Amino acid sequence: MIYADNAATTQMSRAAIDAMVFHMENIWGNPSSLYEFGQKAQEAITSARAKIAACINAAPAEIYFTSGGSEADNQAIISAAKAGAKKNKRHIISTAFEHHAVLHTLEKLKREGFEVELLDVHENGVIDVAQVENSIRSDTCLVTIMFANNEIGTVQPIAEIGEICRAEKIPFHTDAVQAAGHLPLDVQKQNIDALSISAHKFHGPKGVGVLYARKNFPLVNLIEGGAQEKGKRGGTENVPAIMAMAAALSESCANMTANNKKILRLRNKLIDGLNKIPYSILNGDAEKRLPGNVNFCFEGIEGESLLLLLDDRGICASSGSACTSGSLDPSHVLLAIGRPHEIAHGSLRLSIDENISDNDVEKIISAVSEVVEYLRNMSPLWKDKISGKKNFVLKG
Repeated sequence: MIYADNAATTQMSRAAIDAMVFHMENIWGNPSSLYEFGQKAQEAITSARAKIAACINAAPAEIYFTSGGSEADNQAIISAAKAGAKKNKRHIISTAFEHHAVLHTLEKLKREGFEVELLDVHENGVIDVAQVENSIRSDTCLVTIMFANNEIGTVQPIAEIGEICRAEKIPFHTDAVQAAGHLPLDVQKQNIDALSISAHKFHGPKGVGVLYARKNFPLVNLIEGGAQEKGKRGGTENVPAIMAMAAALSESCANMTANNKKILRLRNKLIDGLNKIPYSILNGDAEKRLPGNVNFCFEGIEGESLLLLLDDRGICASSGSACTSGSLDPSHVLLAIGRPHEIAHGSLRLSIDENISDNDVEKIISAVSEVVEYLRNMSPLWKDKISGKKNFVLKG
């Protein structure tokens, strides 16, 4: 099997598994308990908070543990919105191709009377900083723009956007779920006020994540309960998962340069190979993208059929976000960058990590080429295009 869907989830690393098992077996006390056994669990969490803070150049007190990226996104956005409303500021700036954890939260806030402005995305999938600057108003209470897109992998000019927000004294949140462990994160240099990450995207366990919130960022509670997380997130902490996340992130950040050197070479080899398929197109900027992300559209096919046939050949891939894999609608990300519905339906996302090999990449290129040709030969629509009855959308 060749696993090429790391944007959906990653395999847990040995370091993460070891940390998780050790704390399940040995440090299983309640961190809120005052006796020594409980305080050992609290000490473990404190160490994890420090490790994660060091990976993003934050203070340990600014790290809050959550159930994952979606919860962190919700808490950051809702917190900034509620704080803004107290000052009669109800305008929020975001983009049209955010993860649904952000978009659905913004839809909820719209129903509560907030004005949400979703910036258009260029065909290359990169936001123009001037778009953000020109959209800021006196009643803007939040800018939330993802660090790297979860489908097409494009990386946004986060530091520049953050600098504008800092100058205007507007809170800036970024969904960095796809970036953490794969790109350098520095909340100081990148002028970030709130940031969301999820452990299972960098070889940690599922169900645990982090919200970084800069000191004085006005957090409101989504979950009421005890005094955990400085009173901002009730519920007994999942110590084994938190420790596994800290181990995974520390390892990923330590090995990032070496891993990315390999991944970039193989990603570009994969892009070059798939570019040779007629009537295909790479989605997103060729350079300003995550090291392991490859996203293509192939004219004349359906993405679901492509995935099933690749699965038969032992290749795990995706047609977009795993969170919407049950939907028959075309990707909102591809529509946002201007792909027509017909083309957006024929998408393929391949996301590779450091465990991929040259031989794996060659097998992927060969399999995708064969499957695309097979599906096209079965398609009446494709026959109409070949015969000239219907026009091609993409260049051959």
